[in-house]
Amino acid sequence: MDVLKRNNVKVFGQGSQPMVFAHGFGCGQHMWQHIWPAFENEYKIVLFDYVGSGSSDINAYNAERYNSLNGYAQDVLDICHQLDLRNCIFVGHSVSCMIGLLTSVKEPDLFESLVLIGPSARYIDDNEYTGGFQQSDIEELLVTMEKNYIGWANFLAPAIMQNSDRPELGAELTESFCSTDPVIAKQFAQVTFLSDNRRDLINVKHPTLILQCSQDIIAPVQVGEYLHQQMPRSVYRLMQATGHCPHLSAPEEALKLMKEFLVL
Repeated sequence: MDVLKRNNVKVFGQGSQPMVFAHGFGCGQHMWQHIWPAFENEYKIVLFDYVGSGSSDINAYNAERYNSLNGYAQDVLDICHQLDLRNCIFVGHSVSCMIGLLTSVKEPDLFESLVLIGPSARYIDDNEYTGGFQQSDIEELLVTMEKNYIGWANFLAPAIMQNSDRPELGAELTESFCSTDPVIAKQFAQVTFLSDNRRDLINVKHPTLILQCSQDIIAPVQVGEYLHQQMPRSVYRLMQATGHCPHLSAPEEALKLMKEFLVL
């Protein structure tokens, strides 16, 4: 299968070093619209949609392959191989942070550094670890998705986005959620929220920027701090931005911190 068509891959930019942008759950490459243009003069910009998201080829979706984050990591590897990419800067949002992390551990030579926006290694509280959710919270979330996906999306997307003074942001995320196939979305959510990648953090060898929002119901501050403690080569930046999508709600702040990191 043509990987570039399968994952709706788009390549822009004047530079030679690749910058690969990976979207979060229920989203697509369009969510990077305020970020990637700032880098197109210096880098080769690579945008894509995971299979089942955005404008990817939904016929390529395989429930067995995408029953773990490793299936999505394979999407990233396939794209890098198809385009013969090396020395990439990986920019991931939300669940894509762990997908990129797994990818970098599998084939470290493909990457130079990682930029993780709103990452979480585990969403469920566990002993002394704070993930932000109880097991029962996640179970209830998945049941609600199955019973009334559109209602779930209309309720949760604005809560994830926050910034209630700009309702158009929540509406954009709601529209993105609602355009995703409900069956695929539920499996992706299950894989995302039940994952535990804490043991993988120590294996990351690349310089990594962790962008943590001040108020984020999906990835609270304790999560970002935990990742920073576990990843020896990480840089941690607590943003003034609130919500879980600073690349949409506060792109200027996100860009400033990204550019500072990339010249280190």
